[in-house]
Amino acid sequence: MAKRNQTPPKSFEEALSELEQILNEIEGGEVGLEESLVKYERGNFLIQHCRGVLNSAEKQIELLGKAADGSLQSTAMAESAPDPGADPPAAAAQSPGAQ
Repeated sequence: MAKRNQTPPKSFEEALSELEQILNEIEGGEVGLEESLVKYERGNFLIQHCRGVLNSAEKQIELLGKAADGSLQSTAMAESAPDPGADPPAAAAQSPGAQ
């Protein structure tokens, strides 16, 4: 299946909402095979987007630590967006039911 340019969602919550909608439509059997494949491709893109957002949040949390005097200290993190054109890791290529 050819990769298409995908538009990232505006927020993590929007991505989750769209994923839920895609899942309901595919599971509901209301869409044909071709449209299901397009929706599945979009779902995989959204999953990768969400993983990137979560990984970034995890790195920011790891940078938050305690200073020598016991107070909280935050270290600035360079802004880096996940590459939506990158190939997904092997685990992401599995079907949702395989996890």
